[in-house]
Amino acid sequence: MSSESRRQAIRDISEIPVTEESTRDLDIEKDVVGNFGEDVFNLASMREYLSSEVFEKLWKTIRSRAPLDPEIADDVASAMKMWAIGKGATHYTHWFQPLTGATAEKHDSFLEPSGGEVILKFSGKNLVVGESDASSFPSGGLRSTFEARGYTAWDPTSPAFIKRSAAGSTLCIPTAFCSYTGEALDKKTPLLRSIRALSRQIDRMMKVFGVENPGEPEVTLGAEQEYFLIDKHLYLCRPDLIQTGRTLFGAPPPKHQQLDDHYYGAIKPRVLAFMSEVDHKLWRLGIPAKTRHNEAAPAQFEIALVFEELNLANDHNMITMDVLRETADKHGFVCLMHEKPFAGVNGSGKHNNWSFGTSRINLLNPGRDPLGNAMFLTAICAVIQGVDRHGDLLRMATASSGNGYRLGGNEAPPPIISIYLGDQLTGVIDQIESGVPSPARKGSSMQIMIDTLPPLPQDATDRNRTSPFAYTGNKFEFRSPGASQSCAGPNVVLNTIVAESLDEILSELETLPRAEFQEGLQRILRRLIKQHRRIVFNGDNYSREWVTEAERRGLPILRTVEEALNTLLRPENMEMFEKYGVFTAAELHSRHEVYLAEYRTRTRIEGELALTMSRTILSPAVSRHLSDASGTVEKLAGIGLTIPEAGDAVRDVASLFSAMLRAERALESELRGNDSELIRGRLEALRVLVDRLEKLVDDSLWPLPKYREMLFVY
Repeated sequence: MSSESRRQAIRDISEIPVTEESTRDLDIEKDVVGNFGEDVFNLASMREYLSSEVFEKLWKTIRSRAPLDPEIADDVASAMKMWAIGKGATHYTHWFQPLTGATAEKHDSFLEPSGGEVILKFSGKNLVVGESDASSFPSGGLRSTFEARGYTAWDPTSPAFIKRSAAGSTLCIPTAFCSYTGEALDKKTPLLRSIRALSRQIDRMMKVFGVENPGEPEVTLGAEQEYFLIDKHLYLCRPDLIQTGRTLFGAPPPKHQQLDDHYYGAIKPRVLAFMSEVDHKLWRLGIPAKTRHNEAAPAQFEIALVFEELNLANDHNMITMDVLRETADKHGFVCLMHEKPFAGVNGSGKHNNWSFGTSRINLLNPGRDPLGNAMFLTAICAVIQGVDRHGDLLRMATASSGNGYRLGGNEAPPPIISIYLGDQLTGVIDQIESGVPSPARKGSSMQIMIDTLPPLPQDATDRNRTSPFAYTGNKFEFRSPGASQSCAGPNVVLNTIVAESLDEILSELETLPRAEFQEGLQRILRRLIKQHRRIVFNGDNYSREWVTEAERRGLPILRTVEEALNTLLRPENMEMFEKYGVFTAAELHSRHEVYLAEYRTRTRIEGELALTMSRTILSPAVSRHLSDASGTVEKLAGIGLTIPEAGDAVRDVASLFSAMLRAERALESELRGNDSELIRGRLEALRVLVDRLEKLVDDSLWPLPKYREMLFVY
């Protein structure tokens, strides 16, 4: 690691040719529309390769989440094998999502010996169940090292797909992952359980309100994925980026995002070529990539997908992250999904746009008649109650090492959960709560199931970008999740807390005689608003005044990751998850242990690496600068030229260097203990000194690529 490698990296970047855009001669109708889902075993492929009888049984399983008929497993496996081989696949894998937060896969070939020859075989058993070494994944005590057996189980509701690379093609089968004793070892299984829990309440709500032919219960998600791109040459000169995904040192340059000139700006040709290839890969995988643009920080970008059923959307987001990383590497970039790779500039989140209802009714969309509006207001009040009761769990679901650096920073909500409803919807709940008509309304206050709501267009109020949980017209946008996180965790919490709220509301409504239903509903919603409206805040969540106000309201303020994670084990939270069959007590304890251990381990890695980099890379550079600068001062004095300011500059650097060495020892001392917050504090203190020295040390001696290079040279 030297300053020469840094300069050579910049020279190499300047010589990179921009590849031709893949869309230049594209026939949109033929190549985009025609090839959408080409690498997915979707409905069209199922119809082509399955008999009509087998297709209908499989489609029933997918549509209604009914148990798979075991008699069709071999037929489906045979059809899937024929389809995959036709796509060039030689191997298959059960693709799952362990508690690491990433995806996992073990490849098996279709090849199988038979009577001295080989055949291509893939049975129903191969499709439905696989076996993996569960001891090698984090389990939080659910499995011991000597208890290795774990199983993957096919999820028919998420279609199989082909993963292509220069080395060949692989059939990927989305699966759940559980232990030999049945506990969930992954993020998909609890997500499916939570969808089931909320779906039951949705179905029940349709019956309580007397809705005919409402359609199947449905929970949807539209995920917005933020990320950074930096050139691989510069990345390879930064040990901190390689090991931790973020810069442990680095002074913000004079210009970064202050001018707001990057957000939605013209996309550079090299980046656009990368984005175009990403889009085409995703479209072939049936992933509806819709939006791409420059984000707020230099070198930061975003991709957003069209709304889909939640389980499928979660899988698609995990695939999207893999495609972004792989395609970036092909184009000479590295895709950074750490929540705060660069201090002092915008962090990266994953905005979680969530809604629920049925295939025909979005319960978060105001209805067109009194009945629809009554269900809408019931759904809104259920969300308000759920978030107020369990805001600590929403904070927990977004607590991680990387997100701990982001929350409360640029364009990231603070670690205080509140709901933004906008002026019009807030006015509606005010009227329900008070029983007093609005100024624009004469006569009695709003009567639910009689009156129609005033028009609530999706853009009726300005967006509140500081709110962690904002109503945006027909959905709630949960802005707190971090860019590297799976969508599963936050949505497991959302689904479960709203299922609990709806369960209580519906249980009360079911006891009412039909003649008293309207009055009873009005009474219930008024009570819920009075009890839980403290969670509603439409103002500036970044302001110091809001912290004071949140404390006055009694809202939980969980500033550290460990504080947030500990809420998972609160008795009322554990009881809720167990009641709705989302987690067992053992699974909750395991996740607390896994997430806490991950946070502590990442913190220790960062501390140890920062200490190593400071002592072996940065301290020598500062020493050389001091030696050269002091030697220059002495030589000038030797020929009768005394420049006091030059001597002062040397002493300033020497003073900071001395403080830096003391900070190294303080960090080293803290690393002997186990207090993650103290380690992070010592690391930050060392960083402040190093970053100040970066601005004083001879640029030709500084060994690490600087922010002005990483964020602008690509």
